[in-house]
Parts: sequence; structure tokens; C-alpha cells
Amino acid sequence: MIRHGFRGFLLILAVAGAWSGAGAQTLNFGAGESDQPIEIFADDGIEWQQENLLFLARGNARAVRGEVTVHGDELRAYYREKPDGGSEIFRLDAIGNVRIVSPTQEGTAAQAVYDVDGAVLVLTGSTPRFRSGDDIVVAERQIEYWEQKQMAVARGNATATREDRTLRAETLAAYFRKDEAGKNSVFRVDAFDRVVIRTATETANGDRGVYNVESSIATLTGSVKVERDNNVLTGCRTEVNLKTNISKMFACPTDRVRGVLTPTKGPKSQSAPATGKGAKAPKSTKP
Repeated sequence: MIRHGFRGFLLILAVAGAWSGAGAQTLNFGAGESDQPIEIFADDGIEWQQENLLFLARGNARAVRGEVTVHGDELRAYYREKPDGGSEIFRLDAIGNVRIVSPTQEGTAAQAVYDVDGAVLVLTGSTPRFRSGDDIVVAERQIEYWEQKQMAVARGNATATREDRTLRAETLAAYFRKDEAGKNSVFRVDAFDRVVIRTATETANGDRGVYNVESSIATLTGSVKVERDNNVLTGCRTEVNLKTNISKMFACPTDRVRGVLTPTKGPKSQSAPATGKGAKAPKSTKP
């Protein structure tokens, strides 16, 4: 359901270096993997509040670094003085009509906050949304990326969609690890509270869910129900294979699997012409 992860957000926001250049329109953050500068543009100008240790870019502001751009009505960079006389950014905010865009990923929200010390990015307001390739994640409250824990969390009626498959729950948590190519990829997604999985052929409900990305199998536990057409199965655990669309239901320790199977009515067949003894000849069709 979610394959590419949230790391594209951090190309612009995962900053751990020092501010260099007093009030210049180019920010050199030293983000570890690249020393590319971050260029800031704003219709209403850039303001340096030295007493508040704050830089502001207002009015259709955008920050550009390589192929990634952060858009917002206002961008804020908070910094602090270092004992050696330098300074470093510890928080970045994007406020109002926020879009974080790369060639393959896009995130939208009313506000984005990146905590540099904790390496945590939070998107909030206006139904935060993240798209990576064919994967779309939407949440009513917020979407978070925890770089050090290698996990992303979507909270508040969160939905992950890929083609004709949807995973929805109150909270979705995706866990990352490096693949053979050295890139971060999701290997597991946990779903909590009011879990619903929809495919082209069926709907499965449960209290808790675990999705194994490599096997494409989602396991639901709790009060589980699987519906396909007019057929319903209930039990304590089900395994839904999102690749083959085959589901397996397992019984509770104290109860059996229950099912309601409704036959599908097909079209009425026309009677074949009577033949043999006693059969009447058809009427002539001559004019």
C-alpha cells in the first residue's frame, strides 16, 4: 500500500548543519547527503529578526534545493547561537498552503514543522496529504515522519490508497528499512482502531491490522468481518492477500467461524422446445 516512504520530504527539511551567510537569499544547511544550497524566494521579502533569532520569508514563499521545492505563504527558520560563535537551525516552519514537491512525491497541508534536533517532520491542517508514485496517504489530523525511528505515522481517519486497494484506520504506522539498492522502503504497516481494507472484490473489517508489504498479506484481528458480494464471514482473525484477493478466516479460541452465504441468482433460462412423443409441432411462420 505504501512503498516509497516519506523521505522525499526531508531532502529540503532534514537540516543539521549551520547557517552560513548573514541575511543572504541562499541558505547552506549542510544536510549530510548533499552540500547543495537552499534558495529562498518571497514576494513580500525576507526578514531577519536578530533579536528573535529568526528568519522570515513572506508572500508566496518557496525554498528550492535541487529538485525539491517547499511552497508556503510564509517560511520560518529558527536558529540558535553556538558556543564557538556560529549558529545552527533547530526548527523550520512552512505556514499556509504548504506544498512539498519533488519529481516523484508531493505533500500538502496547512502547516509543516520540522524539528531538526528530533529529526521529526509533522504536517497538519486541511487534511494533510502525501503522494508517492501510485501511493496516496490522507489523514484528518496529521502526518508525521520520524527519521531516527525510521517510521511514518498518519493520524485521524487515515487512508492509504494504491490502485483499487484501500487501507483505512484511525492510525496508520509505516516502518522503513533499506533495500538491496540502499534505498528506504516500507516493509510493514500497522493499523489501529476501526481498520478497513477494501479491494475490488471484498471489504474486511477488524480492530487491528498488520500489512506485510513483501508478501502483500494483511492480517486483521479482533472483531473481524469479511464481506464479498452478499456473503459474510466473521471470526477472530483473517488474512487478506492483496495480490491474489484470497482471504482466509480463522476461528476464535472459544467460538467457530461463522458465515452467511447468499446464492447469486442468475438470469432465467428460456425453455427448450419440446420434443418426442406428445410434443406439438410449432405453428407455421408462413405469411
